Amino acid sequence: MSIASGSARSSAIGESVGEEPEADRPGKSGRATIWLPDIAPKVANSILVSVLAGIALNATIGIIFQTGTFWPIAISISCVLALVALQLTYVSRPSARKTPRRTAVVLVAQAVLVWAPIFELGPRWHGFTGLLAGSVLVLLPALVAWPTVVLVLGMIVFFELTRGANIVGPVYAVTYIVVSTMITALVIYGLSRLVKLVSDLHAARHELSRMAVAEERLRFSRDVHDLLGLSLSAITLKTELTNRLLTEHPDRARKELEDMLVMSRRALADVRMVASGKRALSLDEECRQAKSALSAAEVEVKIERDDRELDGPVGTVLATVLREGVTNVLRHSDAEWCEISVHEVDGSMRLVIANDGVSVNGSAPAPNAGNGIRNLSHRVSRLGGELTVETEPDGRYRLRADVPLAAAAAH
Repeated sequence: MSIASGSARSSAIGESVGEEPEADRPGKSGRATIWLPDIAPKVANSILVSVLAGIALNATIGIIFQTGTFWPIAISISCVLALVALQLTYVSRPSARKTPRRTAVVLVAQAVLVWAPIFELGPRWHGFTGLLAGSVLVLLPALVAWPTVVLVLGMIVFFELTRGANIVGPVYAVTYIVVSTMITALVIYGLSRLVKLVSDLHAARHELSRMAVAEERLRFSRDVHDLLGLSLSAITLKTELTNRLLTEHPDRARKELEDMLVMSRRALADVRMVASGKRALSLDEECRQAKSALSAAEVEVKIERDDRELDGPVGTVLATVLREGVTNVLRHSDAEWCEISVHEVDGSMRLVIANDGVSVNGSAPAPNAGNGIRNLSHRVSRLGGELTVETEPDGRYRLRADVPLAAAAAH
């Protein structure tokens, strides 16, 4: 009975090592990694609040000294608080859910709070018309906002010419009110946009940080899967072989144990390499390991390759493809032979792994099934290469990877 039968291989290896990472789950370590200081949004909001408080305080103090009576002061303070509340909770708040109906209600409420007290409090209340104009610029599209602002300014001019108290003359008074209103409107608009932009930038940085953590987890998962699959498969097969040889062939069993020790040390080195983020494999060493693992599984191995030395990213990627390909032969096949070739073809290095018995419970697997093939496709495509998988009707299976040699210079 063949030691490396398909069922024995599948049961021995079990599930894949290093599946895709789980979704990013909140936790103490996760929060510590992706946390970003939120001082910028707080500063932007503080500036906006300070400006609104200054406008409100200036108007309120003027009304107090102008009237000196209780009800005008009480009305002005109530209107000021309502205007500031609408500005902070809806107009200038980035997280507010803005809908056409709510926007219309807020603008109408602000218009009432701005225009109604003017008839009682006079020009001292004009400062809040700039607040209304700024809200119009923030909430409405430009094609509607600017005509509305012009309408607001026109109403101020009309009020000043008919009821206002001219300081030096009508022209100066109108010019002063219009310019100050526009300055206030632009300041409110600019600060509101600043708060939103800072908030959006902060959220984008937070998302980029979260994606970086997820990408690192995905890299770690891919490296563990691709680097340890063959080592663990070979160790398992040699353990089964050693168990069978202990009684009748103790010398050979000792030799297999020595090979297992070498493989386990190699697997430990691979784990350290994954943890450090440095990933460099030797195609020569992978060819030797592939031959040893397949031979232990009683698979006839034939390896052909050019004498060319392959270092850097091209050699590492081809070595990774070879590892995963041989692991699939050990785990998913009833192969009796396996051919591995590495040759230069039209400026690219081509690695082909072919065997005669890929099947899972008697049926051929899907060409792109499993995380291993997806991981390999990702690695090969990053170097501008191509990975193809072919399953023929007679049970022959071929994995081919073409990686441009120019990728070595590019990286």
